[in-house]
Amino acid sequence: MNEKEYPYISHIDSPADLKKVPVSELPKVCAELRQYIIETLSKHPGHLGSSLGAIELTVALHYVFNTPEDKLVWDVGHQAYAHKILTGRRDRFPTNRQFKGLSPFTNPAESEYDAFIAGHASNSISAALGLDIADRFAARSSQSDCKTADAVGHNTVAIIGDGAMTGGLAFEGLNNTSMDKNNLLIVLNDNHMAIDPLKGGFTQYLVDLTTSAGYNRWRWRLYQLAQKLHLIDEQKKQRIQRRNNSLKAVFSKQKSNIFTGMNIRYFGPTDGHDVEGLVRILSEIKNHRGPKVLHIVTKKGKGYAPAENDQTVWHAPGEFDVETGERLQVTDNGLRIPPLWQEVFGETLLELAKKNEKIVGITPAMPSGCSMSIMQKELPERVFDVGIAEGHAVTFSAGLAKAGMVPYCNIYSTFLQRAYDNIVHDVALQNLHVVLCIDRAGIVGNDGATHHGLLDLTYLRPIPNMQICAPRTGEDLKQMMAMAEKLDGPVAIRYPRGRTPMDNGQRTMDNGQVQYGKGVKLRDGKDFAVLSLGSIGNAMSEAIEASGRDIAHYDMRWLKPMDEEILHEVGKRYKTIVTVEDGLTAGGLGSAVLEWMADHGYTPRIVRLGVKDQFVEHGSTKELYHLLKLDKEGLCESLLQVPVK
Repeated sequence: MNEKEYPYISHIDSPADLKKVPVSELPKVCAELRQYIIETLSKHPGHLGSSLGAIELTVALHYVFNTPEDKLVWDVGHQAYAHKILTGRRDRFPTNRQFKGLSPFTNPAESEYDAFIAGHASNSISAALGLDIADRFAARSSQSDCKTADAVGHNTVAIIGDGAMTGGLAFEGLNNTSMDKNNLLIVLNDNHMAIDPLKGGFTQYLVDLTTSAGYNRWRWRLYQLAQKLHLIDEQKKQRIQRRNNSLKAVFSKQKSNIFTGMNIRYFGPTDGHDVEGLVRILSEIKNHRGPKVLHIVTKKGKGYAPAENDQTVWHAPGEFDVETGERLQVTDNGLRIPPLWQEVFGETLLELAKKNEKIVGITPAMPSGCSMSIMQKELPERVFDVGIAEGHAVTFSAGLAKAGMVPYCNIYSTFLQRAYDNIVHDVALQNLHVVLCIDRAGIVGNDGATHHGLLDLTYLRPIPNMQICAPRTGEDLKQMMAMAEKLDGPVAIRYPRGRTPMDNGQRTMDNGQVQYGKGVKLRDGKDFAVLSLGSIGNAMSEAIEASGRDIAHYDMRWLKPMDEEILHEVGKRYKTIVTVEDGLTAGGLGSAVLEWMADHGYTPRIVRLGVKDQFVEHGSTKELYHLLKLDKEGLCESLLQVPVK
């Protein structure tokens, strides 16, 4: 790092170094952090807008609190780039999201300053409450003269933002926080955004919330005085708070405050980009007993005009030119670039919806990410962005289906994990016609272990009534989506991140026509048979050609129901069957084939290729498929090791 360019942060190796900077000079630290993040991410892509909006907050938190003894629990970890830089990872920051580099989100395995993992939204309040109460137990044990639950240890702060308060888990944590004795501080980083602009009643509530910061400071000082004079205790304080809330609702235009209504002290809203003001407020409230919320208002992308003006695109813009704001597009040497899987989904959904007025789209805050925005622009009344609420998205879809609508519910594979009970109890148990479009299945790349879609085949296959398919090509996806409209019961269609494969002119024996529960033979062979599922079949086709062996290849297309004609054929003809899938081998295609062969009296040797019993780190998709030996070269190597007899 150039010391002349970054005279402040080049000398900050820990929060202890930050505390040596006078408060009046903290805006300069923030400016350097902002510039360093912009410059770094222009060449090493990551989540830009969220971290730019949280810089002043990050500096103030580390300035006021004694981290890592005091715990900062980040919600949606892409807010935390400045946090990484200030906590000893400055020089490694350019490796962020790269193979063997820094984790894309906060990760306790990487740093003692990362109190909890933060890849999925809305978990910060629950996790931080657990940490805070555990710390109180520890404080009671270490303070022999303290026999009550009022023992105070370290501070715990939950920083929730980027739409995470729209998630149900956040409200569950908030409810528990209001019931149990704790000293949790919840910082609500309110920027009215997730990846796309937030919608819904709670978002509007935050817009309307106009509690005066000055009023809250005055009330806090009055309470301190009353406590010193022994005029108030905890029970009296809560009664006064409830009466005060009622009077405010009567004598002002302000809506009743949801936080103070739950006996959680509320401070704000305040300017989240005034670092000196944040230091002052945090210093005032950090030792306040009991749960509290600091509501700050920030702007996503703050300090970089392109990111401020188009917050959705600049959430994670890829490489860009810092001076011009031009995003650098990667091309295939002038060749036609095939569409993204998500684009095929979005265009097909609109096409189907125009023909069937009962088709609706549901997404948990990802309309642009999954390309449901294509339908949203033309048929906005039939697209429902429900916020970061995957469980609700599925149950809401179930309600629509129960009333005769045809919901296409698009959720990333990693986030669908959060709606498992909703799928089982609300959809499958009633055999409702909900089409689950599972985006980002398989290896997704640089976002890493929290975001890979490796579990969906494993957790969906055992569910009664569930039907599961996976396209190998973009055309397959179109046909599967059209077929799903006509089926009964729940249907899951899983497809990966990235671009669909180039049309290589290969003709299948059914001329590409997708049929229900049917796979297709891609090539015949004598040595042994390969059964693949989904887009990884393309890499397997290349691997078979490169191996030089006489191998049969079947694209199964459907995991449930499976094509029993193909299974009988390969069970009779081959002594060895190889299965390949871009998910965990436990419980997926390989397991299904093993079970079927055992049930039907066949005894071939089954070689299962896929991801073994592990979570996969971050890195580019190419690097990770190579690491897992699921790219062309790795698959070819595996095929050459398979004995013919």
